[in-house]
Amino acid sequence: MEPGTLYIVATPIGNLEDITYRAVRILSEVDYVLCEDTRVTGKLLQRYEIDAKLRRYDAHASERVHEQVIEDLLAGKHIALVSDAGTPGVSDPGVLLVAGAREAHARVEVIPGPSAVTAAVSLAGIPGNQFTFLGFAPQKKGRQTFFERLPTHAAQPVVFFESTHRIMKALEALSAAVPTAQVYLARELTKLHETLHIGTAAELHVALTAEPVTQKGEFVVLVHCK
Repeated sequence: MEPGTLYIVATPIGNLEDITYRAVRILSEVDYVLCEDTRVTGKLLQRYEIDAKLRRYDAHASERVHEQVIEDLLAGKHIALVSDAGTPGVSDPGVLLVAGAREAHARVEVIPGPSAVTAAVSLAGIPGNQFTFLGFAPQKKGRQTFFERLPTHAAQPVVFFESTHRIMKALEALSAAVPTAQVYLARELTKLHETLHIGTAAELHVALTAEPVTQKGEFVVLVHCK
């Protein structure tokens, strides 16, 4: 029996209309869908009237869960892997499953789509055609070092993710590490309250302090050390 296929499917980062025809078709055809949160993915499937089985797969997935998915692929099943938003395998545990599927000689296909990184870079309009993506800023261990090393990337813009709970501390850290850098703060991309703040980290800290509501949401931070 031929192994099945693991489909890496990109899903909307906010606006549910940002999904490809191919993604909708694949999600409708697979044997089941692996997702971080069944409630989040369930809303997306309901929006497009997709009747698919959902199975939880997140950073806490056990070794047995991985083994079962690989066994299903080898048994010829077709499985879709999605994240809560964007493309799986970028700052999430999907990379482990993809590696396991390849080792088992199962077919792996990517269904490209929305990306918070490229969306933010496009929105900012930063000159040049290169940037460095650093994923999520560390929560605790290595956080100070993360910001202290930003000046070493001065040759090109740096892009990273930050959460609503740490965005103000991130701006404080940026003020100390790269006080003169231009910072682009993309918030709630593709959603109703999408905003882009531009200025030094200190200026943005003042702006967000004046409007506390702007501290809420998901953030993509772009730092340009001109």
